[in-house]
Amino acid sequence: MTKLEIVEKQEELLWFPHFTNDDGWELGCYMVEEARKQGIQIAMCIRLNNGYRVFQYGPCGTSILNQAWMERKYNTVKLMDRSSLRSLYAMEAKGQTLKDHGLTDEEYVLCGGGFPIRVRGVGNIGVVLVSALPHECDHEFIVGCLAGYLGVENVPRLDL
Repeated sequence: MTKLEIVEKQEELLWFPHFTNDDGWELGCYMVEEARKQGIQIAMCIRLNNGYRVFQYGPCGTSILNQAWMERKYNTVKLMDRSSLRSLYAMEAKGQTLKDHGLTDEEYVLCGGGFPIRVRGVGNIGVVLVSALPHECDHEFIVGCLAGYLGVENVPRLDL
């Protein structure tokens, strides 16, 4: 499988049966515990499509720069209706850039670290965001957390 196919499959598998603000808090706390277990310092945010942040965490070692990255990743996922890493791989495959779509680097970014929150029967309702690791590792951190939280086994992973 190509990296693009792997990310597409991840998005196909990682759907929520429901998602409330309480679910966002629980997922965020789960992610914080996973980061601690892995010994990584990573900023994280869970935002609804209306912009509301239901969870945000910035441990020591993260900063306003991570917040800026997450903002751009959020914009990308919300607009493209797919993970920010999938947008990168899809555009690379077509030889495209953000500018080809009339988008600026100041507001959008093509890199890993933003993943859609999709609810069965509803669709995309928000975004899980992280920032601090190399971008593909940011993406894989989210995928690992979502798979664990949702209890989904055999989710393909990028070979990093």
